[in-house]
Parts: sequence; C-alpha cells; structure tokens
Amino acid sequence: MSEARHRTSRRLTGARGFTLIELMIVVAIIGILAAIAIPLYANIQARARIAKAQADARTLVSAVSIYSAHMGTLPAALSALNSVATNSMGQTAGPFMASTPAPPAGWGAYGYTSAATGTFTVSTSGDSTTVSLP
Repeated sequence: MSEARHRTSRRLTGARGFTLIELMIVVAIIGILAAIAIPLYANIQARARIAKAQADARTLVSAVSIYSAHMGTLPAALSALNSVATNSMGQTAGPFMASTPAPPAGWGAYGYTSAATGTFTVSTSGDSTTVSLP
C-alpha cells in the first residue's frame, strides 16, 4: 500500500501550473484586445443607427412621392401618410405607410418640410450626423 502512495505523491510533485508572470501576460493581452474591440463595437452601433435613419428617410420620401402622385399635392404632415386619402377625382388610396417609423435611439423625430414649388425634405439628426433627403 505504501508503494501506491509513493506513486501518487510523485505524480503530484511533478505537476506544473502557470507561473504568475505567465498569468499576468495573458491578462495584459486580454486587456489590450478589449481596449481595441470596445471602440470598434461602439462605432458599429453608431453606423447602424445612421443606416436605419437613412433607410427610414428613403421610405418616407417614397411614401410622400406616392401620396403626391395620387393627390396632386404634397401632404401637410407625415401623419397624412398613415390614413386613406381621396383625391379630387374621388379615387381613394392608402394608407401610404402603416405608421411613421420611430427614429433610431437617441435621434430626433423625423422632420418634414414642404415648399409651394412642390419640393420637400425629410430629415433627422443624431450621432453628430444629419440625414436629409431628397
């Protein structure tokens, strides 16, 4: 029986672990990688919010154009796109959008301005960027 104990104790004394310096190097490498990855991740989130605002603005511009083609005039506000509209010939169409899209987190509501010349602008801003179409 003492021979079995002797083999076990020999195995335990021969086992090696990581030294403190090796563990500190691994922690330093993980810290450097985190310092690089976190700003890149934040940039990706901002780019995604900008892309959403651009896509929403394009959708709103399309809906305003379709409304204008049906009615012969520009809508007074973006909310006019969310209901059925009847033109001067008695034809009904719409709603042109189910609802006005919500802006990305931290962005302002979508603004809409129209001019008597038949031009209009859909805009919003956030993340130090302004999206304005057309």
